Amino acid sequence: MDIRFEQVDFTYQPNTPFEQRALFDLNLMIKEGSYTAIVGHTGSGKSTLLQHLNALVKPTKGKVMIGDRTILPETNNKNLKPIRKKVGIVFQFPEAQLFEETVERDIAFGPKNFGVSDEEGKRLAKEMLTLVGLDESYLARSPFELSGGQMRRVAIAGVLAMEPEVLVLDEPTAGLDPQGRKEMMGMFQKLHDERGMTIVLVTHLMDDVANYADHVIVLEKGKIVKDGTPQSVFEDIDWLKEKQLGVPTAANFAEKLIAKGMSFDTLPLTAEALADDLLKELKAGVDL
Repeated sequence: MDIRFEQVDFTYQPNTPFEQRALFDLNLMIKEGSYTAIVGHTGSGKSTLLQHLNALVKPTKGKVMIGDRTILPETNNKNLKPIRKKVGIVFQFPEAQLFEETVERDIAFGPKNFGVSDEEGKRLAKEMLTLVGLDESYLARSPFELSGGQMRRVAIAGVLAMEPEVLVLDEPTAGLDPQGRKEMMGMFQKLHDERGMTIVLVTHLMDDVANYADHVIVLEKGKIVKDGTPQSVFEDIDWLKEKQLGVPTAANFAEKLIAKGMSFDTLPLTAEALADDLLKELKAGVDL
């Protein structure tokens, strides 16, 4: 299921003294099966764009196409519920949205709200809990007795229980330690690789963009200023620094090596790519 924006504008509280335009003439495509990263500073429009992906808000102008559904400014809100099953959003600190007495009931809440039986809800809860790396012993526990990382996994399992085609992640590793962040990102990569799930990642961590994404959209003041592969976006390091967006660690290190006379066919963006290039140079007898 592709998602497309055509000339999308969005304004908060239009035609009032508090009117604030957040998106300006956006044209973009998120292809089925892709792993898209959306980056930009606070206030760039990331969160507003994100809310359009499952019609939590409607464009003020233009149209958003989610699969075979077209969302226009005048689209009736009553007909949008099925979209929220196809596009699941994991908001920043999703554990704050837990509320049921047991993990099982919390995970099953969404599917049951869409009409699945108690038995099917329990099956989904068990399956999705396993998928996020927790065993069945957690099903009967209160989510509020778990660690922060475990609570987040339960909240994500609740989104996955809706069996979405697209998973939208808003700073999903915020507040986690490095090991927790690595495990969480590995889990999303597994969903992408093994289930073919389309992933949309909103993040400020450029290493995560370089390591996982195949498509990058850069927002600034509600406009798209770059759109392409990580390689094409990160090659212009001077531009990234000018925009204060940050540079992947490997690319930053490679730039220092370039300043000392080393050359690369393409700028390495990940530690693995940098290590491969350095190994080639060593084997060729180059004095680093």
